Amino acid sequence: MNFLDMVKKRYSVREFLSKTIELEKIDYIVETVRLAPSAVNKQPWKLFFVTEKCLLQKLSDCYSREWFKTAPACFVVCGNHAEAWSRFDGKDHCDVDISIAVEHLVLAAAEQGLGTCWVCNFDAKKCSEVMNLSEEWEPIALIPIGYATTEIVPEKKRKSLNEIFVQVR
Repeated sequence: MNFLDMVKKRYSVREFLSKTIELEKIDYIVETVRLAPSAVNKQPWKLFFVTEKCLLQKLSDCYSREWFKTAPACFVVCGNHAEAWSRFDGKDHCDVDISIAVEHLVLAAAEQGLGTCWVCNFDAKKCSEVMNLSEEWEPIALIPIGYATTEIVPEKKRKSLNEIFVQVR
């Protein structure tokens, strides 16, 4: 499958099978994150891979959507702003670097036949408590992962090319 076909195939899965994810697939996905670029190669991220049912239940308290509970596993992606590179005006690139790493994660998962959903609207403070994170690590995204209940890719509504692309000569 070429890259464009994979991107077209990937969507936000909101219903998962209870099937266990093979560790080789997780290792592959995590390796793509490890190799993801970051500003000045600071890699200000840490991934926590949660499969334990009790902890998954506690994570679902941080994001109260029923579908979230169907995921057999979840990545808690955390960033350390103090470790991230900062631009001359003080803007740190932690969130940008995490976004690149998470995009590697979700695309690698899609390539491996797994579904994901990028969740950012969750209670980060509660998540920090659930995960027992030290102060320097901010939970930035929850990425539930598993096998989708369906292989039918929903239609994606996207802006037209002329709405997002301007060629400057």
